Amino acid sequence: MSDQIGASHILLMYDGSLRSTATRSQEEAQQKIAELKAEIDGGSDFADARQNSDCPSSAQGGDLGSFGRGMMVPEFEESAFALEVGATSDVVTTDFGYHLIKRTS
Repeated sequence: MSDQIGASHILLMYDGSLRSTATRSQEEAQQKIAELKAEIDGGSDFADARQNSDCPSSAQGGDLGSFGRGMMVPEFEESAFALEVGATSDVVTTDFGYHLIKRTS
């Protein structure tokens, strides 16, 4: 398994999630991320969905660059490292909110 991987992500925060400025409820964020996942699973381009991300990385199209183990929160890291290059995760829940992760390298 690689020591470094690359990934992009979509993050939907909610009122009360870590470092959040979002005003949506947790339920609204959960519903929206499920809708985005369904769109991607239905053939929509991951890049098109990134316009919905609350993460500052959305300015770079959601690109997080390369990272190694121990650099991300455990739930995010576990999911990202388990993906094949080009694959998109199921919804991943962290203290920051709900993520969809696409492994890029």
